[in-house]
Amino acid sequence: MIKLIFLIVVTVSSVQAQDVTKEALDSFKQSALYDPDAGSALTQFLNATNSGKIDALSGLPVQPDKVDPVEPAQDGEVAVIPSDSTEDPGLKIGDLAPSWALMSGPGKFEFLKTWTEERGKRLRKPSTQPIRHVVLMSFFATWCKPCMKELPHLQNLYEKYKDGPIKFFLIDITEATRTVKGWEDSPKAGPFLEKKGITIPILYDSRAVAKERYGAKTLPRLYIVDKYRIIQLAKIGFHEDEDFEGELSEVIERLTAVE
Repeated sequence: MIKLIFLIVVTVSSVQAQDVTKEALDSFKQSALYDPDAGSALTQFLNATNSGKIDALSGLPVQPDKVDPVEPAQDGEVAVIPSDSTEDPGLKIGDLAPSWALMSGPGKFEFLKTWTEERGKRLRKPSTQPIRHVVLMSFFATWCKPCMKELPHLQNLYEKYKDGPIKFFLIDITEATRTVKGWEDSPKAGPFLEKKGITIPILYDSRAVAKERYGAKTLPRLYIVDKYRIIQLAKIGFHEDEDFEGELSEVIERLTAVE
């Protein structure tokens, strides 16, 4: 009897795996439910599908039946994403930065672990990229007015430090929030920032993967991570009356000096 039950389970799982399309699996890998550190993407897909969290045909997270109408965020130092159910983990200095794999262009991905990783662990591609880097990331969207105030200062810092052991990334959630009332026609990040003279590399979080892991329900949200994937600066919002560039320069120079 035990042997028969085992064979039945294996057969059902095999059929489910064969039914998974490449397109659905690729979509799932861009969702917040996929964890690149948790093993096989196919196994995670099957588990998420069986639990009703993922649509088996599209690979997209199952959306709630009812969505409350929302209004755009208002001007201010912090832009709020209305009716956002994202749980904020409250990441702070000393916490391990959640990993991410985000699209940097058509068919191209950037991984946090390519540049920084926990002490005692190797970088993702040590044979081709063996040097640990500090990573500065800022979550933004083209509808976020406080973000637009922050960006010129980040560009100044990028131009000052880009040749050192530090990577700058703008994590764009414009597409992830495009269904919010009033933001449907928000400009796409690439052309929009190019017109503003912003040359910092953009990562596209269209499925809100990193947004959920970092709890970015308000913008801008900025983190500086050291060479061992530990958060050393966490900032929420932009304050015009503070020495933004001075504060970040001090942290960057201190962290990049560490081997």
